[in-house]
Amino acid sequence: MASDASLNKGAWSVDEDTTLAQYVALHGPKRWKSVAIKSGLNRCGKSCRLRWLNYLRPDIKRGNFSDAEEDLILRLHRLLGNKWSLIAKRIPGRTDNEIKNYWNAHLRKKAMLMDKLPAISTAAMKQNIWNETGGDDESLDVSASGLDWVKNFLELDEDE
Repeated sequence: MASDASLNKGAWSVDEDTTLAQYVALHGPKRWKSVAIKSGLNRCGKSCRLRWLNYLRPDIKRGNFSDAEEDLILRLHRLLGNKWSLIAKRIPGRTDNEIKNYWNAHLRKKAMLMDKLPAISTAAMKQNIWNETGGDDESLDVSASGLDWVKNFLELDEDE
């Protein structure tokens, strides 16, 4: 193993990205210390892991956050707090670091403004939805018992 002084530090080159992506595609995203050594990158395992998870994974979504994603982040943050990895698990294609940065740069102010606004009552919310749907949905349930899906949505898988 190379000493810490001889490891590459700083920005990743395109060649390093390609090498890491090819190695992970062949062997899978595990045992990052051995990935760093066997791929010949001359980087530490943590650097390889973070590069893969935050930049090179093929399922990462790039670009602006949609309104639905913003709304989900606001709701999940209200329920979970600053647990970015738990929030990221519920927003496909977004990394915990990206969500945290977006929260700090954009959504924190929006959340503080929303907390200052008067809360809408359940009856008013039901009436608004009733009016928007034209009164067609008689099975509309916005009571506490009707929000059990939130609990199920937020539960973690046992194997994670």
